[in-house]
Amino acid sequence: MKEVLKTNDPVRLSYAQSLLNDADIEGIVLDEGMSTLYGGGLPFIKRRLMVLDEDEVEALRLLAELLPEDE
Repeated sequence: MKEVLKTNDPVRLSYAQSLLNDADIEGIVLDEGMSTLYGGGLPFIKRRLMVLDEDEVEALRLLAELLPEDE
């Protein structure tokens, strides 16, 4: 599995997953439980959106094209 996005923004993460799903690319979120420890007060632990190795290039291209830049 390859990481295509790392964020603590649940809206950005959900939107990215939706974009991937629309393109028939399965995205899996890791570290969801860890990033919410202490009420989300640990900003250095981010949620990671992962895809299969063979979907990495297409997923990165799609996210770069359609996902707004992170602040």
